[in-house]
Amino acid sequence: MANANGKKPKASRTRKAREQQQQDELPPLTIKKAPPLEPRNTKQRNYINAIKNFQVTFGIGPAGTGKTYIAGAIACDMLLSKSVEKIIITRPAVEAGEFLGFLPGELEEKYAPYLAAFYDVLHERLGKAQVEYMIKSGRIEAIPFAYMRGRTFKNCLVILDEAQNATAAQMKLFLTRIGDDCKVIIDGDASQTDIPNSGLMDAIKRISYIPTVKVVEFSKSDVVRSSFVSEVITAYDNSLAKAA
Repeated sequence: MANANGKKPKASRTRKAREQQQQDELPPLTIKKAPPLEPRNTKQRNYINAIKNFQVTFGIGPAGTGKTYIAGAIACDMLLSKSVEKIIITRPAVEAGEFLGFLPGELEEKYAPYLAAFYDVLHERLGKAQVEYMIKSGRIEAIPFAYMRGRTFKNCLVILDEAQNATAAQMKLFLTRIGDDCKVIIDGDASQTDIPNSGLMDAIKRISYIPTVKVVEFSKSDVVRSSFVSEVITAYDNSLAKAA
């Protein structure tokens, strides 16, 4: 629609006005104090130290070792301390017969099922209202791989979850988004890949020599979720060993 001068408003101005209106409509932010993050074993301590001291940290190993929880908890702490301006969370969209486009709602709603594990830790450490506030204000962002091309990650913490389901090409795309003042956490379990050629271990082989990259490898002895999970992993490992 044209203005009084017969000219259409610039798209950038319209977008900025819309973003400002959304900011004005946000409720006041209430800070929730979460307890300090405490490692439950030596490997978790190594993982936490690596995330704090290296630009890119790979956390690999079986389910139940706390890889995702620790990544989310540190992200929350860095966001609250203003060490970073925002959190970006992504995950390869490997689906069983369904596609993101067939799911109802906006992009954030379509992608939400892939981030359920992170929403749990975000809600726990920030509070549900604060998480919603930060999502609306753009300080917490979830993006699919398909929307990553052309992006540059600056002054943020980026988490790539379930990285075993990323292809080598996707891993290259992701790693080449890293810009200034960006910290990256990549977690995954190579034994649970849903694709033929996982890019997770390929990326580790290619870039682990870089001084700013750290790889922390968990084992089944580091499982903290429950003793049952540890027994399940052992049972499956034994079955695979017999089959081989």
